[in-house]
Amino acid sequence: MRWPLLLWLQVLLCLPAEAHQINLVTARVALAGDRTVSVELGLKGSDVDRLVGSRIYDARQDAVDPAAVEAARATILDYLDKHLVVTGGGTACPRPDAAILPDGDGVIYRTSFACANAPGDIVYRSTVLTERDKTARQVALIAQGKSEAQALLDATTTTVTLSTAPPSLVSTAQRYLVTGIEHIFLGYDHIAFLVAVVLWARRLVPVVKIVTAFTIAHSLTLSLAALNILVIPSRIVEPAIAASIVFVAVENFFSRDVDRRWRVAFLFGLIHGFGFAGVLREIGLPSDAIVPALAAFNVGVEIGQIAIVALMLPALGLLDRLTAAGREEPARAAGLVYAMSGGIGLLGGYWLLTRVFEA
Repeated sequence: MRWPLLLWLQVLLCLPAEAHQINLVTARVALAGDRTVSVELGLKGSDVDRLVGSRIYDARQDAVDPAAVEAARATILDYLDKHLVVTGGGTACPRPDAAILPDGDGVIYRTSFACANAPGDIVYRSTVLTERDKTARQVALIAQGKSEAQALLDATTTTVTLSTAPPSLVSTAQRYLVTGIEHIFLGYDHIAFLVAVVLWARRLVPVVKIVTAFTIAHSLTLSLAALNILVIPSRIVEPAIAASIVFVAVENFFSRDVDRRWRVAFLFGLIHGFGFAGVLREIGLPSDAIVPALAAFNVGVEIGQIAIVALMLPALGLLDRLTAAGREEPARAAGLVYAMSGGIGLLGGYWLLTRVFEA
């Protein structure tokens, strides 16, 4: 363990290295904005000789012979091309040209890789020297813009990811779709509102109108808030959502007119939309895919709503048949609606009080 620690200490303290070290490769890898990767790699002359069978290093002079370096250039490049590569999305990036230069007691390898047309993660991979000698190490300085970091490669660790590819449009949409579905199922206040608003419904058409009105309304305010066009503080939105739950729960005691309830769903959907937007503000919208991400989140919320209603309506219909008790036509039991509405109303009242005092 002492050898890697000494290497890191030298790099971190930026100690000057007047000579190349045996069994040590030094590299500087720079990633530019156009996805061009510049590589400068240094090797001890004696290490080059044992890697490619050349005779460029003079032990008595502790130096390499420039003429011998030029003569062995093709052989050295062939070795480096086999053991050093930069890939983009798993595809090798082309290397236009490379130079092998004498450098005192060693050689310097300079080249660049063009990864602009290679989508995906850009990865630097090097087994130079380490594939021959398991005790060898490579210290790489990774430069990206104004930032620099160090990486230590050896026989088992041979790669460094220079940049992570931006997610595709499809993967971004999938992520926000799932987030929308998760939020509606984990947003118990939204579920309570949906359940309360359709408790008296026994036909499909009123339910479709209610869900559609609620969706249009919350999609409108969600979009406005997510795009920072109209933002209302959560200290106002969250108590208002709780109040909407109390309202529809209490209304169930005085009205069974579900045909007109889409208006209530639309009105309160505007408020719930600002609540949905709070989730998006927490995770953020990708700057390069705002519209697809926003649309996918809305679709996810809609899928969640449909799933909840699709599960609830058959359950209520089954209860209607069980409580028909000899009647020719099953009807919604008022006691069931009142009991459920009372429970939802109490829950909404609790949320209202806690949210008001927490604000």
